[in-house]
Order: sequence, then structure tokens, then C-alpha cells
Amino acid sequence: MPRYLSMVRIDEQNLPTEAPDPGFDERMGALLEEITKAGVMLDTAGLAPTSEGTRVTWSGGKLSYTDGPFTESKEVIGGYAITQVKDKAEALEWAKRFLQVHPDNWDVTIELREIAEG
Repeated sequence: MPRYLSMVRIDEQNLPTEAPDPGFDERMGALLEEITKAGVMLDTAGLAPTSEGTRVTWSGGKLSYTDGPFTESKEVIGGYAITQVKDKAEALEWAKRFLQVHPDNWDVTIELREIAEG
């Protein structure tokens, strides 16, 4: 069965200032419990803000390091999930359900990529 990486993209510069609605944590918890019990979820986590990160670049035979925040990036990866599903359609269904748990005023994107095997 193929594995997929879901990269949760957010705009760190324009995050909602208000807290999510009171039911958000409960809805997210229920979805994560369901996907785990279904045997689909292999790993998931949110990521620390880019202000705590460092980019390491190899260019022209040299390494360079850039400490965050990375303000030139409109979208950054705010979290990820690795799932194992029967096909891309199932991976897209779980991604859709994850996005729909979020409040309407949030802008969240998932980039879904199959993990190359072998």
C-alpha cells in the first residue's frame, strides 16, 4: 500500500489572531483518533515556527545557513502527516476531512505527495 506525505502549508505572516472555535480541538481529536484506529496514520505533528528554524543550502559547492524567520516565503510547512492508504483517492479524502475540521476563517493548504518507494 502506498504511503503519502501531507504537508500542511500555512501563511505564518497572516495567521488568525482569534482562537479557534471551542469545538475545534474536539473535532480534530476525533478525526485523528478515527484515522489512527483505521490504521492509516503512521505519523503526524505540527512544526515549530520558522523563527526557530534554519535553512541549509548547498549552492556552487558551498554550504550556507539562514536562520528564520523566512519572511520571503508566503507559505511555510506548519505540520505534516504520513499515511498509508490503498490509493491516492483515499489519501485525498483524508486530506479533505482534515481541512474541513478547521474554522472557515483559516487559510490552510495541504500538498499531498506519494512517498517514492524503492
